[in-house]
Amino acid sequence: MIKGVGLDMIDLDRVKQVLEKNPRFVERILTTEEQKLFAKYSGSRQVEFLAGRFSAKEAYAKANGTGFGKELSFTDVEVLTLPNGRPVLTQPKRLDERVFVSITHTGRSAAAQVIIEEVDRRRKEWQ
Repeated sequence: MIKGVGLDMIDLDRVKQVLEKNPRFVERILTTEEQKLFAKYSGSRQVEFLAGRFSAKEAYAKANGTGFGKELSFTDVEVLTLPNGRPVLTQPKRLDERVFVSITHTGRSAAAQVIIEEVDRRRKEWQ
């Protein structure tokens, strides 16, 4: 059963401007593992990566119904990359849900969609 759907889009120029003014923005948004991935890129690809992760985390917060605040911060949500390039949300890991995430980039924006599926833990194939 679908628990929530979230969608977010962000302008790459906006992310670039924030990053230039405040390099610590990366630490506020990305987990330690995400920062390692971020460091492998340079220039516009870093901006795309950061914008994509920001957008994915916003989409998760929307799908979760909490937004960011007391219950959830940006570094509580982690989006890593599988060897095939697929993004996967690894935090927060909850036993009662599966999370699907998709990230896309254009020359001017990044967008992400998150679908949270509520899992019936009694069904063996979900465990």
